[in-house]
Amino acid sequence: MKRLFLYTFILFSFMTIFSCGGSDDPTPSKTPEQIAIEKLAGDGSKTWIVTGGSVTHNGQNETSDFTDFEITFSSSGSSKSYATSNANQLFDASGNWSFAGSNFDKIILSGSQPAAGQEISFSGAGTNLRLEFNVPTPTNGRVTALAGDYRFDLKAQ
Repeated sequence: MKRLFLYTFILFSFMTIFSCGGSDDPTPSKTPEQIAIEKLAGDGSKTWIVTGGSVTHNGQNETSDFTDFEITFSSSGSSKSYATSNANQLFDASGNWSFAGSNFDKIILSGSQPAAGQEISFSGAGTNLRLEFNVPTPTNGRVTALAGDYRFDLKAQ
């Protein structure tokens, strides 16, 4: 009887140990591109605001000129778009965005305003996003006051 109990106990122990293995369907790791898209657009769309953040232009605080600025990045499949409000003629009201290069830390916005077509570096995590870019001095007679280095420290809405 003791042997039967011992064999049953050993069999039960082995079944318990070997049944605690990992999942047969592991979650695949995300690519650097997917991580970068999530940083900008969350799970599909994410709005970033200046409130609680700041804006500098050529090292000077310009936050008061962009108090109500918002930018929303959206991504669905291969479609990537953006929309802005209160952009003070620096950004277009809407357009598309794409990554600049394969490091997935820079984007380019479509459009005709000064920020369009410039490489915009982005960084941050969670509820913080920093956009940094340079608007070159225009050669076509456009307003030169918008030229220079920009840094937008934004908060998730």
